[in-house]
Amino acid sequence: MGTLYLICDAVPARRNITDVNLTLKGRLGLAVAVRPGVMPLDASAFTRPFWRDKKMSALFEPITLGGLSLPNRIAVSPMCQFSAIEGTVQPFHLAHVGGLMMSGAGVVIMEATATEAIGRISHDCLGLYSDDHEAALTDLVAQVRSYSNGAIGIQLSHAGRRASCRSVRARVLDPTGSEWLTEDEGAWQTCGPSSHGYNPEWHQPEAMDAAAIRRVEGAFVHSAQRADRAGFDLIEIHGAHGYLIHQFLSPVTNHRTDGYGGSLENRMRFALELVAQVRAVWPRNKALGFRMNSTDWHPDGLTLEDAAVLAVELERAGVDYIVMSAGNLAPGCQIPPATPGHQVSYAERMKKAVSIPVMAVGLIATPSLAEEIVSQQSADMVAIGRGMLDNPRWGLHAAAALGVDVPYAHQYIRVRPNNWTGYAIAHPGGKKIVSTQQLDRPKSSSWDRPDIARGAS
Repeated sequence: MGTLYLICDAVPARRNITDVNLTLKGRLGLAVAVRPGVMPLDASAFTRPFWRDKKMSALFEPITLGGLSLPNRIAVSPMCQFSAIEGTVQPFHLAHVGGLMMSGAGVVIMEATATEAIGRISHDCLGLYSDDHEAALTDLVAQVRSYSNGAIGIQLSHAGRRASCRSVRARVLDPTGSEWLTEDEGAWQTCGPSSHGYNPEWHQPEAMDAAAIRRVEGAFVHSAQRADRAGFDLIEIHGAHGYLIHQFLSPVTNHRTDGYGGSLENRMRFALELVAQVRAVWPRNKALGFRMNSTDWHPDGLTLEDAAVLAVELERAGVDYIVMSAGNLAPGCQIPPATPGHQVSYAERMKKAVSIPVMAVGLIATPSLAEEIVSQQSADMVAIGRGMLDNPRWGLHAAAALGVDVPYAHQYIRVRPNNWTGYAIAHPGGKKIVSTQQLDRPKSSSWDRPDIARGAS
């Protein structure tokens, strides 16, 4: 047995030397000697998943977003569910979010949540602008924390001129109706940087004056404070997909002639003011993110180089990570067909511009693609949307596919690869994991347990 010496400036926080020695000896089969000025490797290395292969999985390496530490590089992307009533979460949300909190992802980010009533996309959207909203979300966060140690975030949004719409659910129930609400359906006055509607048939938004700008900025601040009190670990400001912040950023939708329009510097002003104000009230031990458009896919719209300029300014304003999306701004956008990882190159470009973590999105459906993106440093994290709706255990299954042994919620340990003979049948092609972690019953009754649980190779 060898002896491992590692030089370190300080003893790892919250772990004493004995703990680290025992962890090293148990996991690596090495004795650890401690000399003056020589300390073991940072203890955080030993809280990571332990895998069979010597080659580590980049996707399951831990990462820090601001003051928030995550066990892996997988995020559940915010996805509108159109299931709220008067902006308030319903029993569905507990079932939906609760399931995703056991997906194996490092963080689950709840759907776009309006910061004021007129900022909702539809009647069915979540809100965080009243005491009732805050109380319901506080209860939801507390309940999911009772069975999951995962991080939970929420996306704060304002739809601007794209508000007052019929939800996806409403359009499915009545496909003959318009995309926007009629007066009979409870339409409301929308707002935006300019008085130009999404198209001539849509509502005409009211151009925001200085007071309206201050009101919306204040609404984001108040919602951030409510999110903090509710117990969220992360907030993500929605600055993409044709919603209000994006409307200010893009020359396609911003026709102002004051300090908030014209040049890129002026068009960024609203977003940067808003971020700075939210940063001032959002705790540093939590994460603040920003979802932005990489390109408008429009000949007169934002370009990737415009996005790089904004990314640098967002980092200066205190954002802890950015998510690179694209499109959905206005008619005339020339959106290319979606292919696996089709927006990853945008994240790769942003990594050259900023030092904060960058998330990639865009049809990242398989563990192998997610691993490739992170291992090749095209992005620091991947945000999975529809893949998680399709498979709410996506992260756990990704770990098994990549040969990583991660802990399961105790309610689900019976379907771990080392506890369920049927795992290899249901998920063919995964790497073989030798593990005795979280065995669901004594070895004496392991007649139907896979060989890998008994230590067989």
